[in-house]
Amino acid sequence: MTASVTFDALAANASDHDAERRQMVLLTAAAAGVAAAAVALPLVSSFAPSERAKAAGAAVEADISDIAPGAVKTVEWRGEPVWVMRRTPEMLAGLAAQDDQLVDPASVVTSQQPAYAQNTHRSIKPEYFVAVGICTHLGCSPNAVATGSANPSVGADWKGGFFCPCHGSTFDLAGRVFKNKPAPTNLEVPPHQYLAEGRLLIGEDNAA
Repeated sequence: MTASVTFDALAANASDHDAERRQMVLLTAAAAGVAAAAVALPLVSSFAPSERAKAAGAAVEADISDIAPGAVKTVEWRGEPVWVMRRTPEMLAGLAAQDDQLVDPASVVTSQQPAYAQNTHRSIKPEYFVAVGICTHLGCSPNAVATGSANPSVGADWKGGFFCPCHGSTFDLAGRVFKNKPAPTNLEVPPHQYLAEGRLLIGEDNAA
């Protein structure tokens, strides 16, 4: 016995099958999208430096465009404070006048700075001083002390610099240590480079 099916019924049946197929396609596509996302997200996140990589010394980019003349900005690199000081012309002028009071005015101890910072101002650009803010004696963090300070530990002719409150070491505005102080060497200048005006990369440079 053969059943008679009208055209309208066939069209409706076909439409139902089409709807089912569309639903299956959508469900399959959705499942595939979820699976792709599950694979893609870990892959994308792997491009970002991990906390372990940062601790090991991954470079850090800093915006230094907002540092006012005479001010210091602190940036964390390898879990340590890195100072970026914008020195004024007056600050720079006072550097050469203190050479006879410093342990290593010419930065002879090359382990304390890259070759491009082995100069009087110990920096790429004289205006900006970049240094690890850790005393080279026992690892305390010195404080910035301005010229004319009433701090008796820095002396009446103090031209500005850094004073370590733990054991009394003093450093000039280029991070060079003064004589007869516990700290044996100048403050460390980390590898760094300028990516653009006002953009500093700490931890990497273009030195060969």
